[in-house]
Amino acid sequence: VLFRSGYAISENSASHKKHNRELALQIADAGINYYRWHLAHAKTDYYDGNASTTPGPYIHSYADAQGNIIGFFSLEITPPTLGSTIIIIQSTGWLSAQPNTRVKIKVKVGFPALTDYSFLIATDVWIGDTEVTHGKFHSNGGVRFDGVGDAPITSAMATYTCKSSHNCTNQTKPGVWGAGGPAGYWSYPVPAKDFTAVTANLAQIEENAGNGGVKLTSSGQQGWRLSFTSSSQFIAYKVLTTNCFQAKDIGSSAWFWPCIDAATYDGGTAYNIPTNGFIFVDDNVWVDGTVKGRATVGTSVGKSIIINGNILYSAKDGTDVLGLIAEQNILIPKNSPNNLEVDAALLAQNGAAKRYYFGNGTTKNSLLIYGSVITNKSWTWSWVDNSNHVISGYINTNATYDANLTYGPPPGFPVGSEYNLLSWEVIK
Repeated sequence: VLFRSGYAISENSASHKKHNRELALQIADAGINYYRWHLAHAKTDYYDGNASTTPGPYIHSYADAQGNIIGFFSLEITPPTLGSTIIIIQSTGWLSAQPNTRVKIKVKVGFPALTDYSFLIATDVWIGDTEVTHGKFHSNGGVRFDGVGDAPITSAMATYTCKSSHNCTNQTKPGVWGAGGPAGYWSYPVPAKDFTAVTANLAQIEENAGNGGVKLTSSGQQGWRLSFTSSSQFIAYKVLTTNCFQAKDIGSSAWFWPCIDAATYDGGTAYNIPTNGFIFVDDNVWVDGTVKGRATVGTSVGKSIIINGNILYSAKDGTDVLGLIAEQNILIPKNSPNNLEVDAALLAQNGAAKRYYFGNGTTKNSLLIYGSVITNKSWTWSWVDNSNHVISGYINTNATYDANLTYGPPPGFPVGSEYNLLSWEVIK
């Protein structure tokens, strides 16, 4: 009888401790929920409203439904590291009646960037049958998709009027349609993306470039060439002369003479990639080279960025990131490499990412974009005839999403307005 009675007492004590630990877990989780609510209202406050810049602990009381304080939670907040949007929140909960029984929860939250997409475009778009996209693809307009994708392909349109530039003059089409697939990835209509949200970023990039970054004023010539090197530097050359070639633009039958093929340069000046990553150019800018580090290049109003050759990361593990934000266009010139790779997140804020039509027979073999393409106006790397054969530009294109960019975008790139929960774990 005594043995059985002792067992019952022990069992009751274990049950009581288990119950208290469960309550401590609930209190710790309440701390997590509180700070996620706090971040929703103060998105960059990592100090719980305090003037200090310490990570905590920040201790709060916890009351039951009757208003009685029954426990506490203690918060430790780790702000995002440079180049990341991820915040770590740790919350430890305990009961007043059993303060030594504590439970700690660790979560990670982060703003998803616009670079969460392999392609993001504000207008109608056509993916041809020699094109492949790896990663999410969204258009605020209609999508003719004849290529191959492996992630959601979405449009903000239920239906739209397909234009002659997409070989379907004035036909009403679904938001996403075409001979490509898999069609199971297609979805429409979905909410449109707000391209006006990126407008302020160039002003911020210019400010940050003047405060610890690199800011280049007008070249007084054709523009600047930034050639990145594997030693965490870039060499800034003044572009002295350019070659001009007859071309046509999207939506126009008129020939014009863009002068975007850089020809001669001055001796150049070497710069270290700045610690804050911000580079601003008050001119047109040509970019090429091997990137080692994290940087964003922005241009002033009315200026464009030209892909001057291969842009390669020294490593594709998230340590090397390049953002190219042109106030106008991001362009590939006529004499680009036959096989071109661009490791970068491209954003044409008020213009388009594109290659002009330089005449029949001016084709190149392959183009790989490793990163993201965000473009306001009509985009293309390839021009086709009435039989959909590529006659100018890149015959084979491959857009591969860089997963490191979702929560580690280039400096100054626009991010979402709501934190996503990335992980939740009990660590104690």
